[in-house]
Amino acid sequence: MDRERRTPGFYVLAAIFGAFVLFLYGPMLGIFVLSFQGPEGGLTFPMRGVSLHWFQRLFEGVGLVDIGAAFRRSLALGGIVMALTVALSLLAGLAFRKGFKGGGLLFYVSVASLIMPSIIVSLGIGLQFRLLDSAVVALAEYYEWYDFLSDYTTTMGLFTSGLGAHLTWTLPFGLLIMFAVFNRFDPAFEEAASDLGATPWQTFRYVVLPMIGPSLVGVGMFGFTLSWDEIARSSQAIGDLNTLPLELQGLTTTVTTPVIYALGTLTTAVSLVVIAVSLGTLAALRRRVPGRVG
Repeated sequence: MDRERRTPGFYVLAAIFGAFVLFLYGPMLGIFVLSFQGPEGGLTFPMRGVSLHWFQRLFEGVGLVDIGAAFRRSLALGGIVMALTVALSLLAGLAFRKGFKGGGLLFYVSVASLIMPSIIVSLGIGLQFRLLDSAVVALAEYYEWYDFLSDYTTTMGLFTSGLGAHLTWTLPFGLLIMFAVFNRFDPAFEEAASDLGATPWQTFRYVVLPMIGPSLVGVGMFGFTLSWDEIARSSQAIGDLNTLPLELQGLTTTVTTPVIYALGTLTTAVSLVVIAVSLGTLAALRRRVPGRVG
């Protein structure tokens, strides 16, 4: 059988696609390669040797910046954001299935932060917590809690304002995913379980949850990766402890060695590991629950 003849348009589109892939992944691959340079390496090609020298320098510390602490803070915050995004998105999806008064308005309010500039959201959250600080100080002064005031700094922090800022970014995506899942979920499965004598909790635990499990893994992956890379919404609402992306942003103006590339490689590796674990979990869930929902 003769091979189908390619038209000139095919080669034009293939070239455009190749240029797009090169533009998308070329800089990342360049950073990966340059991060493995020898001690005499610089910020540009050609490479000068191959070693793990700059990764060692990274873990020894970069000036006054504690990369290890920032790394751990981002991991902890990303894990909490992931868990809350999955839990709240699931609960919201179940609630919207039943329908309730004001549900439409609540939906639009929930996803409105996606169309707001991230820096504006960050500034607004920072302002709210500064107003809260003023209220706390005024209350403490009114009741003469001077010991409390001597130690008090701010309510703004990694797991207060910072957590809220990240959830304004991750929750809308989680909600949209769960709405799409439940919109194509066939209620006949639940009706069959109920006819067989299952309680509402048993129906959810043994019928609904296994079938939407892969989608929940996807929501969790979105929650972690969006939090892990977030800068704009963290910039004005994180408090005095920076996350790893904020430290990385600051280092780009002060560090002039491939150690900055080593940090970029390390952070990207964490994201790739999370994606790989998520895909592995999805594959395991699909083996346990054959077939598709709806």
